[in-house]
Amino acid sequence: MRITRHLIAASLGLALSAATAAPPPDTLEQRLAPCLACHQPKERNDAYFPRIAGKPEGYLYNQLLNFRDGRRQFPMMTYMVSQLPAPYLREIAQFFSAQHPAYPAPIRPDTTPAVLERGRLLVRQGDSARRIPACIGCHGQALMGVAPSIPGLLGLPRDYINAQFGAWKNKVRRAQAPDCMAEVASRLTEADVAAVSSWLSSQRVDDAARPATAPAAPLPLKCGGVRDNGGMHGSARAVDAAAVDAATVGAVKGGAR
Repeated sequence: MRITRHLIAASLGLALSAATAAPPPDTLEQRLAPCLACHQPKERNDAYFPRIAGKPEGYLYNQLLNFRDGRRQFPMMTYMVSQLPAPYLREIAQFFSAQHPAYPAPIRPDTTPAVLERGRLLVRQGDSARRIPACIGCHGQALMGVAPSIPGLLGLPRDYINAQFGAWKNKVRRAQAPDCMAEVASRLTEADVAAVSSWLSSQRVDDAARPATAPAAPLPLKCGGVRDNGGMHGSARAVDAAAVDAATVGAVKGGAR
């Protein structure tokens, strides 16, 4: 009986201690922990979900706006950002853009050398006869993206790359007009996409690599989400949304506590 009383007293003490313990720190990193369930860097580059760490801030911000405003469709992402104001989305983009974990080793491509060479040529040279620009024309000579708004293409899983081209072709993924990637995707065959995704996902990435600070030459296409070459960083709609949302960002942060 005495042992039972001691156990009950100890249990009550632990319960009281837990009830009065300080809550976890209310930091942006702590709030974004659910994002890492999908976007945590993996040891192998064979998952579906993309690496977002180290991507240019403007690109990440634009994609969050696209999910929130219906230009991109993925139920989990839409649910997570549907009620978030633009300034808060900007903070999220800034956080992930500043992260630079090591890249995983690339997977061995299960395709032929001819397919890989076709992918390399499309990435490096494009196909002028079909008005397909080289990937490096927008995404940088090192394919690590161009700040502030153009993403890198290396370190992405092959299945993710394939899925994004399919989404552009089927008009499930859109961007601010003019939607340059939808235009490029419409000119690529399934074999082209398979070649490009196989080659990109098979490339080793230098952990010290970072996005370029400016394009090496004028971009080959106008892109609504890009500041250069007639486009701009974010649309007028996004700018208006940011102005309206600034008044409510404090309330959202308070509700997250």
